[in-house]
Amino acid sequence: MNASKIFRRALVLSLVLAAAIAVVGGVIAGLVVGQDGVLSVLVGTAMAVVFAGITVVSLIAAVKYDITVFFGIIMGAWLVKAVLFIVVLVLLRDAAFIHDWSLFLSIVAAVVGTLVIDAVVVAKGRIGYVSDVVLPGEQPAAKADDQA
Repeated sequence: MNASKIFRRALVLSLVLAAAIAVVGGVIAGLVVGQDGVLSVLVGTAMAVVFAGITVVSLIAAVKYDITVFFGIIMGAWLVKAVLFIVVLVLLRDAAFIHDWSLFLSIVAAVVGTLVIDAVVVAKGRIGYVSDVVLPGEQPAAKADDQA
């Protein structure tokens, strides 16, 4: 399995998690707080999906480059997420429909959940540490240029 497939799998599982948080959290917040709680859970879950998506898309894009560009893309994505998070919170600070605890708990649940998903998917990804290595007793693989 290559790295792009692993990151795509993490994104799909994160979307499934976000849907579950939106449904379960929305029902609980709706029963406890009302409509404002439901809207807050949906906003918090949407924020987590966007931020998880930025991470995965940046990793998929960065894995194609050398280490310097890779870290530049990852750090750039991190900076975009930090600024975007602050902007969204400032915009939502005085919104009448936001219930603080519902928003906070949905964001925390989504962030912790996506971290667990990322760790499990990467740990089970089975990507070799090295490539193009010929062990003793093995035949070297033919390159595409050699076959032409």
